[in-house]
Amino acid sequence: MIHFHKYHGLGNDYLILDPSEGADLPSGDEIRRICHRNYGIGSDGILFGPLVDRKDGFGVRIFNPDGSEAEKSGNGLRIFARYLFDHGRVADHKFVIGTPGGDVSAQVLESGRIISVEMGRVSFDSRDVPVTGETREVLNETLRIGDDEITYCAATIGNPHCVILEPELSLERVQRLGPRIETHPIFPNRTNVQFARVIDRNNISIEIWERGAGYTLASGSSASAAAAVIHRLGLCDADVTVQMPGGILSIQIAPDYGITLTGPVIRVGDGVIDPEMFS
Repeated sequence: MIHFHKYHGLGNDYLILDPSEGADLPSGDEIRRICHRNYGIGSDGILFGPLVDRKDGFGVRIFNPDGSEAEKSGNGLRIFARYLFDHGRVADHKFVIGTPGGDVSAQVLESGRIISVEMGRVSFDSRDVPVTGETREVLNETLRIGDDEITYCAATIGNPHCVILEPELSLERVQRLGPRIETHPIFPNRTNVQFARVIDRNNISIEIWERGAGYTLASGSSASAAAAVIHRLGLCDADVTVQMPGGILSIQIAPDYGITLTGPVIRVGDGVIDPEMFS
């Protein structure tokens, strides 16, 4: 039996598999089955940790429901921080979480109901994202997808993002263009995609096509990247709320484009995965 712990951040749900409880790292096929909404437990991803190979914090690996590994996840990291708090491994002080996309600093607020994460610094450099072509900041460039010509910006906060500003947001457009942009050859590591609308200087809204997961109700790294891009374009202030179908996250953007992300986490429950599920 594999023990799991399920949480969600604004409808973006993750399962935590803890090695200290005997959980082994699942294979790609096992991750796909576990995350399946009909044949498995169902989730937007798996958090495997805390890992024991760190002395200065807590390591975690993040997996998408298609079995691929993500470098970083804002909601996943807030969920992981809440799990550590719930199990007495941290208190209400700042602590470090290590990810393949870089270390972050997290803090638990309001007895676990709110989590704040310092996500790291956003870069718009094509080498960092990455985006093919000459070295440049990828801002307001043109990409043709079939009959659609879109203007996009690219950014990374440890994982890649493509931000598209729209006058109005359309679910049909997200679901039609999202998978084609995610896998476009210009993004050699694939990309997360955000369709964004500026409401005013302190509020934006986004719809998300997440790399390896598809249409998603909320995403912390997507909210961070979209806010940073829109701020870089001069269209919003440094303190901004990001509205998503799953709810609202608060973003603070430092002068060096360091991002602090704050929002709620909800504990769903605990359980065990029966080996029969994999048969």
